[in-house]
Amino acid sequence: MKTTDEGPGTVHRAVLPAVMLSLATVVSAVASLNTAVPSIARDTHAGLTELAWIIDAYALAFAALLLLGGAIGDRYGRRRALATGLVVFAAGSAAAALASDPGWLIAMRAVLGVGAALVMPATLSTITSTFPAAQRTRAVGAWAGVAGASAIFGLLVSGTLLEAWSWRSVFWMNVVLAVIALVATLAVVPESADPDAPRLDLAGAVITVAGLGAGVYSIIEAPTEGWGSARTLLGLAAALVILAGFVLWELKRPNPLLDPRLFRIRAFSAGALTITLQFFGFFGFVFIILQYLQLVKGHSALVGALSLVPMALTMMPFARGVAPRLAAKLGPRRVITAGLVLVAVAMVIFSLLDEQSTYWLLLAGLIPFGAGMGLAMTPSTASITDALPPEKQGVGSAMNDLARELGGALGIAVLGSILQSAYRANLDVGNLPGPAAEQAKTSLAVAMRLGPQAADQARAAFSDGVQSAFLTASVALAVTAVVVAALYRAPRHSAAEPAGRDAVLQGGKTAPTPTGDSR
Repeated sequence: MKTTDEGPGTVHRAVLPAVMLSLATVVSAVASLNTAVPSIARDTHAGLTELAWIIDAYALAFAALLLLGGAIGDRYGRRRALATGLVVFAAGSAAAALASDPGWLIAMRAVLGVGAALVMPATLSTITSTFPAAQRTRAVGAWAGVAGASAIFGLLVSGTLLEAWSWRSVFWMNVVLAVIALVATLAVVPESADPDAPRLDLAGAVITVAGLGAGVYSIIEAPTEGWGSARTLLGLAAALVILAGFVLWELKRPNPLLDPRLFRIRAFSAGALTITLQFFGFFGFVFIILQYLQLVKGHSALVGALSLVPMALTMMPFARGVAPRLAAKLGPRRVITAGLVLVAVAMVIFSLLDEQSTYWLLLAGLIPFGAGMGLAMTPSTASITDALPPEKQGVGSAMNDLARELGGALGIAVLGSILQSAYRANLDVGNLPGPAAEQAKTSLAVAMRLGPQAADQARAAFSDGVQSAFLTASVALAVTAVVVAALYRAPRHSAAEPAGRDAVLQGGKTAPTPTGDSR
């Protein structure tokens, strides 16, 4: 391990807040722009498909390049990766703030995702390489807390900015945060790298981007092209073929970006699947509900963001206190399954929302949603890391980050597309002239400009889309709960578990069972 000349393990008290600020900057950007979606639609005339891309371009680039970003930091220096990522993030944000059309905004959001993919893995690696073992656990706990709270922080801050300024202020906020984080990084963060880090798997990274890009593109464009169209079906088929090629490529690599054999460890697979579907539901929910609150219910951006605070206030104590205690007593299987079921129930409640619904109905879903997320998040993360030996903890951390961002990208794409499909199918445009009818189908924000009757019909159609999207999410989460419970219910051969895990890590054929209590 290469560190500064002060020696490995030197603790710099200012390092933790510096990397926390960098982490908060990139994580908050995943959710912060959701509050601005209605105003972006009104200002740029973006349709629902373009709005989904504006939000998802960041999450997709972030997820697809996360493993490569971590490998770059390990090989060439984490401080250097942090600084470079923050510069890219700031430059992309400034360019996005000056955008006047949806296409440019989508492109710049993807640039932000590239910067974030360099920043996020470098923050955790900097902590583990800088802090001695005695202080590392607390530092990593602080990292996890900031990573979890930053999404809500981003929503609240962006909602506050939108009370006084336009959606462009959200990007200028990114610039300010990134510049402050960059100055702090250059001032106090020591350089560290792994001189024995393997060569970068650039081919694997390109295959990942191509596969995920083809899949997300086909899903987002499906409402316009048709779910049964040749373009959609061929795009989804191509994505599956490319991602299968990625698996084959990684199996042949001596040092892969992500070893597919790890998914034969049941606890690892269960934890990764849980994190993916949790954030599939979470980011898909945030993307849809903020549009519902602002466009259907007529709330301001700040009121919309504040409406979601009960979810965060429920999630935090369950994640930090309740879930660890219950997992220690009952085992991760029961706690994670219960958490996923609670989130699925919350989605059913959200599917009842319409134009006349009161806040009490939303609140009735937010409480089990936050509790379920908190219950499932902590033990599923522990399942990923505990399934691997100490020397593979970097892989566990990367998988946790990848599952989170990939789940978010898919949630926005899938649930956003279902929303748009139902909106277009249920919107009655018979009383509108041809051009106006086509405009109304693009988004609710555009339809609301076409007169009171069109606005009322569009709100009703959007509510139908909300119900379809959340019911779909509920089914997906319920199925995941069943699958995760089955993955944890492994044969009880505890004496063979370490050997099975080691065989997988060494490329063997042994089918392992999860570590720890699988109750």
